[in-house]
Amino acid sequence: MKIKNIITVLLCAVFLFGMSAWCFSGQTPEYSESERRLLEGFPEVSWDKISSGKFASEFEKYSTDRFPMRDTFRTIKAYARLYGFMQKDNNDLFTADGHLSKVIYPHNPVMTDHATELFSTVRDKYFPNLDKDTENKIYLAVIPDKNRYLAADNGYLSLDYDEINTIIQEKMPYANYIEVSDLLSADDYYFTDTHWRQDKIVDVAERLKAEMNHKSSVEYKENIMPYDFNGVYVGQSALIVEPDTITYLTNDIIDNLVVEGANGVYDMTKVQSKDPYEMFLSGTQPVIKLTNPKNTTGDRLVIFRDSFGSSIAPLLVDAYSEVTLVDLRYVNSSILDMFVDFSDADVLFMYSTVLLNDSLSMK
Repeated sequence: MKIKNIITVLLCAVFLFGMSAWCFSGQTPEYSESERRLLEGFPEVSWDKISSGKFASEFEKYSTDRFPMRDTFRTIKAYARLYGFMQKDNNDLFTADGHLSKVIYPHNPVMTDHATELFSTVRDKYFPNLDKDTENKIYLAVIPDKNRYLAADNGYLSLDYDEINTIIQEKMPYANYIEVSDLLSADDYYFTDTHWRQDKIVDVAERLKAEMNHKSSVEYKENIMPYDFNGVYVGQSALIVEPDTITYLTNDIIDNLVVEGANGVYDMTKVQSKDPYEMFLSGTQPVIKLTNPKNTTGDRLVIFRDSFGSSIAPLLVDAYSEVTLVDLRYVNSSILDMFVDFSDADVLFMYSTVLLNDSLSMK
């Protein structure tokens, strides 16, 4: 018995000290590719931090982020939660109908109010004479998250998307509302990501153009990216799933666009980056201008948008001579006139429910 106890103590000591030595001596990455975020660095050591308990709190975050084989243990934990303990979600992510999706709940009225107040401020400052009945008009489209089509039917909490849309419309009475949710289904989005698939939203683009009095229908060639696409939910869920593929659309109009503010309509330097979806108009850019030399009408459109706009904008340009995209997360609304010409242009506010329900990044 004594020998057994000694062996047990020695094994525990070897494990504890061995793991500690591994943690401190091993090379750990600064960035988590799977989670798409910077990992916590070693906290600054000072008497003030130690005495206040802040050092211990920061060290706990550091040690959790830099633990050896962290991604492997995250995967074990995810499968244990879902299939061992039969929990319905892991890190607010769930699997339904072949999709990875996120629980987005509840509605945050403070955030939607912040967004609509910002839009109204932009309107009052840059195009105060535009409304839903002027020659050039203001339009609004709200893009639902894919869990609108997955959550409630599979027993998960879900936003009341119709109610949120009604509230936003009431806050923006100067805008013509364009409904798009009835054209979409879960399979119009990537299985592993939050974004919609460009090849599935041609009908959405055609409705937007028709509702903005620029009815147009064109043909596209489908091009399949020869690399796997593991969307943002793969790393967050830590599950092993089948990757997506990205299909992008081209035609003679798109091929001849003049692009300012992005590395082309399709940025091929991004296809093997941490987020291949950023191949659409180079991802997060503050202001992008697309000039269509094949359209000589002089018609112009300014789109206030989030990342969903990157993949649908190329499908709208055939109806306009110029389309400008503005991302208020990356350019301050107070200086827009330094970069954007609003004269004789229609304006479209097109945002996803996800951003509208967490809009603090817009300024």
